[in-house]
Amino acid sequence: MSNQKLYNVAIVGTTGAVGQQIIRLLDERNFPVKELKLLASKRSAGTKVQFKDREVTIEEATPNSFEGVDIAFFSAGGDVSKELVPHAVKSGAVCIDNTSAYRMDPGTPLVVPEVNAHKIQEHKGVIANPNCSTTQMVVALKPLHDRYGISRVIVSTYQAVSGAGNRAIDEMYKQSREVLEGKSVQPDILPVGSLPVKHQIAFNAIPQIDKFWENGFTNEEMKMILETKKIMGDESIEVTATCVRIPVAFGHSESVYIELNSDFEMEEVRKLLADAPGLFLVDNPEAQQYPLATEATGKLDTYVGRLRRDLSNPRALNMWIVSDNLLKGAAWNSVQIGEYLIAEKN
Repeated sequence: MSNQKLYNVAIVGTTGAVGQQIIRLLDERNFPVKELKLLASKRSAGTKVQFKDREVTIEEATPNSFEGVDIAFFSAGGDVSKELVPHAVKSGAVCIDNTSAYRMDPGTPLVVPEVNAHKIQEHKGVIANPNCSTTQMVVALKPLHDRYGISRVIVSTYQAVSGAGNRAIDEMYKQSREVLEGKSVQPDILPVGSLPVKHQIAFNAIPQIDKFWENGFTNEEMKMILETKKIMGDESIEVTATCVRIPVAFGHSESVYIELNSDFEMEEVRKLLADAPGLFLVDNPEAQQYPLATEATGKLDTYVGRLRRDLSNPRALNMWIVSDNLLKGAAWNSVQIGEYLIAEKN
């Protein structure tokens, strides 16, 4: 990218787990940054962060923070995005929003570049980054949908605590030590910080991520259902989800059942997935090789394996999908959108 135009870039939510990864990726990917503006809450203002050969001071994020900014990455929660994104757009910035604020807005592209990069050019100042668990799943669904069509998806997720932020990771480690030392555990964060009842995550599985809807599904589950249809561009796909938090630091895992619209051969399915952009096939049961969260951590790809035809439906597939939720599920997908955005400008 050395011959490309340089851009003034802002990151809102600099101190969070995803914001930290965006900074790292901008550096490692040699994103064409002219000036980097790091924005966070008032309490973090004044903190210094190293970026390439310079030291950048974090500033408080305000409506006036975006003058001269070309691209703004948002990862500070939906309320912050709803407040500040309109000001950033008005200032001339293209906003890549990693929160739920704009995902289901009909006028905002919801983008996973491997699936629907063409939607980026339709933006009106805002491009939404999907939910982490949705993102990795649609990367694997895309080649199958293109070849066979998909009628139904049933997904159960096994999601890392980092999806709930750095404090949730600390809580998991703290609780694990307490259990091993025979001490009592006092949960403080999970499953949902704003709700009164908290559950132990250490040595446990919590079948609640985010708040419940009246229909009995959680917000996380409804995100997967609604976002999948929008990203795939096919409202006819039936999707149901059960989302579970497990005591893993990084890397979401998913068990996915997919009903296809036409007959298929397993070897063709393997080739489609192996050749698909952003996907890495790990599927050798005889050698006990399959995607693992520990091996996906720190990687940009999405991993797929445990491929098998369903025993009760010859047109259905079962698979296991794993990805680093802070990278492909969040920071990397955002930076990837940014790379596509500047490629279109040059």
